[in-house]
Amino acid sequence: MRRAVVFSSLIALVLLLAWQIYQRVDEQAGKPSRGKRGDAPVAVEIAHVEKQIIQDIGEFTGTLFPNSRFIVAPKISGKLKKLLVNIGDHVENGQLVAVLEDEEYVQQLRQTEAALEVAKANLEAIQKGLQLAKREMERAELLSKRQVYSEQQRDTARARYNDQEAKYKVAQANLIEKQAALQTTRIRISYTQIRAVWEDKGPPRIVGERFVDAGTLLNVNTPIASILDISNLTAVIHVTGKDYFKIQPGQQVSLSTAATSTQKYQGKVLRIAPLIQETSREARVEIEVPNPDETLKPGMFIRASIQFDEHKNATVVPSNAIATYQNQTGVFLADLEKKQAQFIKVETGITQNRIVEILQPELSGNVITLGQHLLRNGSSIIVPALQPASSPKKNKGDKAQKARSSKQS
Repeated sequence: MRRAVVFSSLIALVLLLAWQIYQRVDEQAGKPSRGKRGDAPVAVEIAHVEKQIIQDIGEFTGTLFPNSRFIVAPKISGKLKKLLVNIGDHVENGQLVAVLEDEEYVQQLRQTEAALEVAKANLEAIQKGLQLAKREMERAELLSKRQVYSEQQRDTARARYNDQEAKYKVAQANLIEKQAALQTTRIRISYTQIRAVWEDKGPPRIVGERFVDAGTLLNVNTPIASILDISNLTAVIHVTGKDYFKIQPGQQVSLSTAATSTQKYQGKVLRIAPLIQETSREARVEIEVPNPDETLKPGMFIRASIQFDEHKNATVVPSNAIATYQNQTGVFLADLEKKQAQFIKVETGITQNRIVEILQPELSGNVITLGQHLLRNGSSIIVPALQPASSPKKNKGDKAQKARSSKQS
């Protein structure tokens, strides 16, 4: 008998535990447990489903770089005699920007000019000897035919001519060498005049940096100043794979900077890198930005906006109306007559400024924007704007107003 009582108690305990587990599973599945306020109305906020233009706009940040930049440097070593430009100065193509001391090179020029004159005189003397040797050889050959000269005399005259001809060729080569040395010296003297030279015929450029002062002893390729082209700038941004395939060369870009936040600048996509970096998972995009008044400066931080797409008369809802219910993305429509929430699965499109485009299905009416996490399909709702005024303070005010009206009457 005692065993039967114990066995019955264990069965009752197991049934009680099973009932509690069942209730807990129902609550986690979204079903209200019996005896609880699972069907109580939920206070929510709503917003109208609207029709409007929506744009797919990409927002990026980047940096401005000069269209081109090069360093002015000497091709020869020497002491800097004059620096004719400073930071911010505009320079024309071919303008003289620096001068090196040239006394040593001028002296070399005089020496090479003198050596050239010596080579010319030597060549002239050898040329006259060659002409004389030629006449003697021709005379010896003629007299040899008449048997007046022996063959030995003829051969001697011919050897003398050949020797003189070789000396003439050496003198000619020496003259060419001296002429080349003179030209080299003149070029080296021209290198003491350092100019800013570039290929294209664009507008004047500007001095970005100055690295040395007058009196500095310079080696070959020592930087003197940097020359920038800022009439057009290049804005560099980096995009992820999400936006990479939306960007095409020639697309218009709107830019702004922190320094001129109220002013917008226009540019266009110039180049797109053909690869996405493995480390950052981003690709480099270069944007051409006209800068005729030079308001923008290299190194500025910029914000760039690129419009990828635009949909007119699109169905849109606030972004906080999008909810997840039973692993599906959708919205809760508010039925104001029945005061119920109805879940509708939706397909979203463009998102812009906390507004989301609804592609499918076609929606109308009102969507719930606050309180969705407490709702399920068919839940009762309370919309604050539709509730009757029941505040005690308002009731007292109404009674006082009625009293004053009755006295006046």
